[in-house]
Amino acid sequence: MRAIVVERTDRWPFRIPGVEVVAARDYLTSDRWARLSRVSVLNFCRSYGKNTTGYYVALVALARGHRILPSLTTLHSLQVDAVVRSLSGDLDHLVGTSLKPLKAQRFDLSVYFGRNLSKRYDRLAAELFRQFPVPFLRARFERDSNRNWSLTGLRPVAASEVPEAHRDFVIESADRFFRRPGSGGRSKKDYRYDLAILWSENDPRPPSDRAAIRRFVRAATRAGIRAETISPEEFSLLEIYDALFIRETTQLGHHTHRFALRAEAAGLVVLDDPESILRCTNKVYQAELFRRHGIPMPPTMVVHSGNRDDVVATVGLPCVLKDPTGSFSDGTEKAESATGLTEALDELLAASELVIAQAWTPTTFDWRVGMLGGEPLYVSRYHMARGHWQIVRTGSDGSSHYGRVEAVPLASVPSQVLEVAVAAAGLIGHGLYGVDLKEMDGGAVVVTEVNDNPNIDAGCEDGVLGDGLYDAVIQYFVNRLEARGRGP
Repeated sequence: MRAIVVERTDRWPFRIPGVEVVAARDYLTSDRWARLSRVSVLNFCRSYGKNTTGYYVALVALARGHRILPSLTTLHSLQVDAVVRSLSGDLDHLVGTSLKPLKAQRFDLSVYFGRNLSKRYDRLAAELFRQFPVPFLRARFERDSNRNWSLTGLRPVAASEVPEAHRDFVIESADRFFRRPGSGGRSKKDYRYDLAILWSENDPRPPSDRAAIRRFVRAATRAGIRAETISPEEFSLLEIYDALFIRETTQLGHHTHRFALRAEAAGLVVLDDPESILRCTNKVYQAELFRRHGIPMPPTMVVHSGNRDDVVATVGLPCVLKDPTGSFSDGTEKAESATGLTEALDELLAASELVIAQAWTPTTFDWRVGMLGGEPLYVSRYHMARGHWQIVRTGSDGSSHYGRVEAVPLASVPSQVLEVAVAAAGLIGHGLYGVDLKEMDGGAVVVTEVNDNPNIDAGCEDGVLGDGLYDAVIQYFVNRLEARGRGP
């Protein structure tokens, strides 16, 4: 269901097909609206300040699990000058190129659902809406003494401020927005929830291939969830979904982390959650965490410029050196001699204050235990890439060559592998993780790291469970959503 909330319905100037216009007082106090689920709400109250009607519409919608634009997070950001100023810096190039032909000293841009009447400003309007998803928005730009444009103001626009000449365009833009999957528009099937899958073909090493993404979508459909992939450019649309599944390689300070933060703040169920991304993208954190809690690891040392001469005595040679924030095999080097160790440490310590050194523990394969919600879900053997000491070998042209992935039934996995994986992942969180372990001669098991965003590729990790793997991940979302009382 789609609704527009206003203070007075008799003053709402637009007729948008399939959208109910409701008075704010009715929305806030009526039993009907309190009972409804799967509602997409556009909040067009005159004011959004704290304790105003518009503020309480956003607050109550959040409590009911209704999708609301603008969200409380967005409303707060608009009131913080520092946030707007920081956005201005990020937009410098786009603003400069978009407004370069103008001769005036000041320019106001009206943004309706991420669009402007003039095609010239499409990219700028879309970016403003991406950062601040407010249905009607007005941005003010001014030239400085050097004739450079900058964003100086950003505010929501009341419906009464929309010029008559803009109204047909506004109706078209609203209808286009509401027809988007996940926005509560018409559908041939009545879905229980909407799931956004953040996935990009441009990710050089995506954690799921296209075939796996299709299987996640089909699994979601079986569970009554409408799932669709979204791109980094669709940041502003997160609030229209119930859950976010990140299937891009995560990094701090990266759009994947920003998506996770925004989704969590908006009340979505998120895999991977921001805390898991933080804990899994730094190997120094994990080394200290596992040491403190007695999780078995290869001999490990946190190296800095003051103790680098102790590496050989502590972990021996050969050893493996790791950039704390590296992913896959990136930022990982093997030092076989004292000279090689010196050169590798020089390079790594130039980029990071701390580096991880681990004893080299050669095995023909690594165990990968996929954990979900605190329980082992799937297990694979990751064999080393041919002629290489890691599971991934990067070619001179930047191409990636992987070792064989062998799915293994849980019943065939040594109990100690599963026990150590459960203990290690439990220290990180309750989400979806890939625990990498090595089984040493004599049966001892050590953890090398715990990864968020673990690989799930069609024909690889799903080799034992098949569709059951995808169904289990989707069921995790369903369970979390039902526990929160979001949706039907």
